[in-house]
Amino acid sequence: MLKYLWDPANAITTGGLLFSSVSFFLALSNRLELSIATALWAVLSDHLDGIVAAHTKNRHPDVAKMGKSLDGFADLIYGAVLPAAILIQLSGASGFALVTATALLAAGAIRLSYFDNFGRLRDGRFLGLPLSYDIPVMAIIFLARPLVSDEFFVPVTLSTFILLAALHVAPIRIAAPNMTMYVALSIFSVIASSALGLRSLS
Repeated sequence: MLKYLWDPANAITTGGLLFSSVSFFLALSNRLELSIATALWAVLSDHLDGIVAAHTKNRHPDVAKMGKSLDGFADLIYGAVLPAAILIQLSGASGFALVTATALLAAGAIRLSYFDNFGRLRDGRFLGLPLSYDIPVMAIIFLARPLVSDEFFVPVTLSTFILLAALHVAPIRIAAPNMTMYVALSIFSVIASSALGLRSLS
C-alpha cells in the first residue's frame, strides 16, 4: 500500500500529515502558537496536493482513489482534530471546550462523509464551509490575541469555533477556491506562520 505514496500529490498529502503530527505534539505540549504555525503548513499541503493531482498526467485511477481517501483523513485531522486539541489546551480542558471540540469533530466527520459520497454541487460550489478555514481563522485569532484581554480571549475563541462547526454542516454554498485565492492563502500562511513562530520563540 505504501507504493501509492510515491505519487507526487499523495506524497504532499503525507507531508501535510507529518506537519499535523508535529502540530498535535506541540498542542499537547501547550505551545499553542507554534502548533498553529506548524498547522498552517498542513493547510498549504492540502491545497497544493489538489493542484498537483490535477496537473499530473496519466494518473492511475487506483492512485487517485487512494489519494482521495488519504486527503479526507488529512482534512479531518488538521481541520477538526487539531483545532479541538488546541481549544481544549487553551481553555484548560473546560466544559465549554469539550462541547466545542465535540461539535467540531462531529461536524467535520459529517461534512467529509457527505463530500466523499456526493462531492461538490452541480455549480462546482461546496455545500457547507470547508474544514480548511479553521486553522487560518485560528491563526488570525491568535495573531490578534495581544489586543484582547485574557478574560475575553478564551470564550470568544470557543464561541467562534462553535459557529464554525455549525457552518461546516450548514446548507450554504461556498465557492471553490481559484488560483488567486490559493496564492493569497499561501502568502497569508507563510506570513502568519512566521509571525506566530517568532512570537512563540521570543
